[in-house]
Amino acid sequence: MADHLNELLSPYIASSDVRPHQDATMIQYLNRLPTLSLKALQTTERQSLTQSAHSTLLSLQALSNRSHKAFITSADNLASLQSFLPRLICQAQDLRKGIPKLDEKAVQFSSKYSRAAENATIDQRKKVMRLSRNVDRISDILELPTLLATAVSSAAANSGNAGASFSTTYSAALDLYAHIKRLQTLYPDSPLVKDVAIQAKEAMREMASNLIGALRAQNLRLAAAMRTVGWFRRISPELDALHDDAEASAGGSALDALFLVCRLANLVSTLEALDPLKELADQEIQRRAQSLDQESGHNSWAAGHQTEKYLKRYIEIFREQSFAIVSLYKNIFAPEQSEPETAAVPGVRGIGARLKTTQSSHAERRHDPFQCLPPALATFPTHLVQLLTDTLRMYLPNIQDKTARESLLTQVLYCAASLGRLGGDFSMVLSELADTDNEEIEGLHYEWEEIMRKHRALAGRLEQLTGTNSTGPTGSSKSTLQSTPPAAA
Repeated sequence: MADHLNELLSPYIASSDVRPHQDATMIQYLNRLPTLSLKALQTTERQSLTQSAHSTLLSLQALSNRSHKAFITSADNLASLQSFLPRLICQAQDLRKGIPKLDEKAVQFSSKYSRAAENATIDQRKKVMRLSRNVDRISDILELPTLLATAVSSAAANSGNAGASFSTTYSAALDLYAHIKRLQTLYPDSPLVKDVAIQAKEAMREMASNLIGALRAQNLRLAAAMRTVGWFRRISPELDALHDDAEASAGGSALDALFLVCRLANLVSTLEALDPLKELADQEIQRRAQSLDQESGHNSWAAGHQTEKYLKRYIEIFREQSFAIVSLYKNIFAPEQSEPETAAVPGVRGIGARLKTTQSSHAERRHDPFQCLPPALATFPTHLVQLLTDTLRMYLPNIQDKTARESLLTQVLYCAASLGRLGGDFSMVLSELADTDNEEIEGLHYEWEEIMRKHRALAGRLEQLTGTNSTGPTGSSKSTLQSTPPAAA
């Protein structure tokens, strides 16, 4: 039925503006028409079509109001689609042509930067990535020299305070230095660790200078000296190391020599504080020489009071400081096991015994004697005595008063006895003061013998009064009292 209607209406539909996509809708409507009655076609169908057309118009208006932008964009895209498609085709062809080149480059990159192959760029990138991961550790290592220098400077600033903080600061600095040395041992080829170790050594040199200044300080106590020497052993263990040859170890280490040199510098600086009195004594030497020239060689010099003050103070300082130096040395540095007996012998006997022991040991070695130096303490008292004897030889002739000179010589005798308790008695050495070409001190030898005789007699009387002579006829107790000043007895 719809086909027949379509044939009847085709002349009218062909002349109207009917698009091809509307054929399905038209055929559907033609199929519906036979189902309607004639009365419905004449009355309600027209109204139904009008209502449907109006409803469709409203729906189109609402849709156009809501989506007009999308419609405009779609229309524009549709208009530009004709020019866009040719360009897309050209770009697709270019991409197709570039795929072989891309594949070739990918294969080349894969073969060049493969893990199996050695490549400097990959190695550099690995180093950079490793550095990025360990940046915190590296920053900690770089801060070690700064921390070490800060600890050393802080300890130097607080060196005047003999408290626990001073010791703790130096101990912390030494712990940091030990950590840097361990890093240097673990990573010997690292330039960073080498630079850190060089900076740490500079800080340790500064610390060593501070410790040397501490050893040269006034009134150095045993605890502070032992602590300072212990720090020196940790800073420079080579100073405390003996020779490789066990027989050559009698020369000792360099640390004990450094200690004696520092204390000697302190003694010299303390004696230099007497320079005002020394200048007055020098003036008296000049006046004495002028007086001798005016009197044609006859000694009419009767002064010497300033020289007496200078020598008295000089001997007091020398006695106190020399005893303190040797005592500190013996307490800090343990004596050699091979020479306990010789070190205990006082006076010239002890010195002679040590010389015999040294000579016999050198004869047994059959080596060049210049290859092994004697221990520092073996020659140090000799140097001290040389300082004292030179001063006495220069200034003692100024004192013409016999009583004042005997008082000074007695003071020197007590000084020799004080060192004698540590094995450094030099009383017999002073007897050589008169063995010079100076005629003004020719009688000093006899005065010294008289003082020694009086001292021995006084020691004998003290021995009888105290009843301590219980050693028999050997006289060992008597010799001990003779080498001890009355104050100590």
